[in-house]
Amino acid sequence: MRTIVLIGFVGLAAQLVDGSLGMAYGVTTTTLLLAIGSNPAAASATVHLAEIGTTLVSGVSHWRFGNVDWKVVRRIAIPGAIGAFLGATVLSNLSTEAAAPLMAIILLLLGLYILARFTFVGISREHLGKPLRKRFLSPLGLVAGFVDATGGGGWGPVGTPAILASGRLEPRKVIGSIDTSEFIIAVAASLGFLVSLGSQGINFAWVGAILVGGIIAAPIAAWLVRHVPPRLLGASVGGLIVLTNARSLIRSDLVDLPSPAQTSIYVAIVVVWVAAFAYSLREYLRDRENESSDAVSRVREEQARAEQDDTQTTVPAATPTS
Repeated sequence: MRTIVLIGFVGLAAQLVDGSLGMAYGVTTTTLLLAIGSNPAAASATVHLAEIGTTLVSGVSHWRFGNVDWKVVRRIAIPGAIGAFLGATVLSNLSTEAAAPLMAIILLLLGLYILARFTFVGISREHLGKPLRKRFLSPLGLVAGFVDATGGGGWGPVGTPAILASGRLEPRKVIGSIDTSEFIIAVAASLGFLVSLGSQGINFAWVGAILVGGIIAAPIAAWLVRHVPPRLLGASVGGLIVLTNARSLIRSDLVDLPSPAQTSIYVAIVVVWVAAFAYSLREYLRDRENESSDAVSRVREEQARAEQDDTQTTVPAATPTS
């Protein structure tokens, strides 16, 4: 019973982080399940079954708070579902641990870029509101879905930084769109695991505990991301990406460091992260009128209206018929 309660609290905490920062639900819960003895395929299957419920509630909550760009969801979810189904099938028969260090390096670099960009520049308004193309979102969804299923988590860590780095979508809508589309990914991955594994190794009591915790946290996280200033949200996400992937890299076979050195690296990352957040907070307070979430939303809406007006003026008037 104590284990079930602990898993429920982990599901709550993981969904609170995932729903407000766009990542870490699968990584957090899968890590716990592996630590208490589950095998990788069963752990990932358990998490994805629970995510069907948590992502549905999270998506509805983000939609109610206006955090979702449905064009992005449509363009990324279908390729993501294909990647997730393939990834679940592969994990059921093969380990992808060899690719983990390379993925961690790529995501670490993206995290450093996002942390620096949102700390020192804030949200760029140059490309804000410009559409995210299908030729960008489709491959991204395919890769993110595959990584998510094979790693027990990865839809957010891959998708969120890539879209944030484009500068075309405000952070709260990046997070809301990624969280909403994750419902489709969870369904596809779960089907892949059930086809390949059946229910072998899946503890449905654990699924229920994770689900309950996530459902409680989902509306709170959706409300939180609607009100946190984009600059602070970006700095928070960037630091989380750096810390998570530095940990993955350090624990891989590619890096062999003694425990004191590992601890020193973690401490240094946290210190830099806290300093970056403090600086971002100072800059936000200095120019709160332009840095708030509502201000960024207004800029995006004005740009969208301007583009729509330009499109309408370029359409030739119809010639009257006699």
